[in-house]
Amino acid sequence: MPEHLDRADHRALIARASALLGDDRRIIGVTGPPGAGKSTLAGEIVAALAPSAVLVPMDGFHLAQSQLRRLGRQERKGAIDTFDGHGFLALVRRLRAAAPDVYAPTFRRDLEEPIAGAIHVAADVPLVVLEGNYLLAIEQPWDSLRELIDEAWYLEPDWAVRLERLVRRHMEFGRDPESARAWALGSDERNAELIAATRDRADVIVVG
Repeated sequence: MPEHLDRADHRALIARASALLGDDRRIIGVTGPPGAGKSTLAGEIVAALAPSAVLVPMDGFHLAQSQLRRLGRQERKGAIDTFDGHGFLALVRRLRAAAPDVYAPTFRRDLEEPIAGAIHVAADVPLVVLEGNYLLAIEQPWDSLRELIDEAWYLEPDWAVRLERLVRRHMEFGRDPESARAWALGSDERNAELIAATRDRADVIVVG
């Protein structure tokens, strides 16, 4: 059964991540539903352990808007089939092997597009913090990720708090309040249900 930790206990979370530091490359995976606070927590870990840790978000593997339009999936952006899962898996395998000078993509919310080669991961960085929705998914090829992750953390915030964050985020990037709430309760919530089914594959449940 996963261990439970309190999101408010910042010291315990950082200590848990710090315990993984060693001579060999280790990987923490921070996952959870949309609006769970994954980016915030992952960023806190990396900031606390820098320069020994680097953040690699899964969002850099969003398909480009042109591809989503081609596939007819632009209204489901964020769903598992709107990411390049095979590309992300290949990157994580390189990270696992501590390959020299790995360059990972990032995602620009202001552009709604991924940007290639934006994150440099040197071979001597001992800890990589992955962050993303589908790190524990059982669909192929995502199911191969779990064996590459040393410790998986699943974030479980209060549902109402998570909804408020999502609506606010969508409004910050151009949606009106009504469409922001509709997206959060529609596409985002369907994705959250899929992600929630992966909860028990985590090592740690971060509550709050």
